[in-house]
Amino acid sequence: MARVERSEILDFLTYADRREAIRAAAMAAKDLRRVHLGEHLTLLFENRETIRYQIQEMVRAEQMVREADIQHELDTYNAVLGGEGELGCTLLIEIPDAALRPVLLRRWRTLPSHLYLTFTDGTRAAARFDEAQMNDEKLSSVQFLTFPVGPRVPAGLVVDLPDLAASAPLPPATRQALLEDLGRLPPGA
Repeated sequence: MARVERSEILDFLTYADRREAIRAAAMAAKDLRRVHLGEHLTLLFENRETIRYQIQEMVRAEQMVREADIQHELDTYNAVLGGEGELGCTLLIEIPDAALRPVLLRRWRTLPSHLYLTFTDGTRAAARFDEAQMNDEKLSSVQFLTFPVGPRVPAGLVVDLPDLAASAPLPPATRQALLEDLGRLPPGA
């Protein structure tokens, strides 16, 4: 997937003028790429539009004008997209009870070895987690991960950690959006 380029990022004042339309398009892209897996896990497959929106929001919130700061945001968020033949994803571990959250994040620290993307050919690929977002004690409740896809067609998600065990098929519109993101279908095909 092509990276978001500096030339695509508006200054924060121009962005403020166009924010409503840009936000609406980004939310539509996110809605297509959001998958709930059981009670506590939500995965958002990222693409150029969702990442560009995140960068624009950071530039706006921080009123960034220094090129080095904007480039840092580009580098950080572009990394979430993954590499060639991969799907990048933001994982939200949703635990509404603030007192229970640290307990469960400690208990679920082995989640990285239990989350998979499944494919139409019956195979599956383990998620690759960002090591900086976890330690031996606990996970962060927001994780950035990638799934190696290669030539396969994504079909669903599975988590086999006993506390979280669940599976979810990818809806047809989500599968199509992911194939577009991988460059296998033209947009809107």
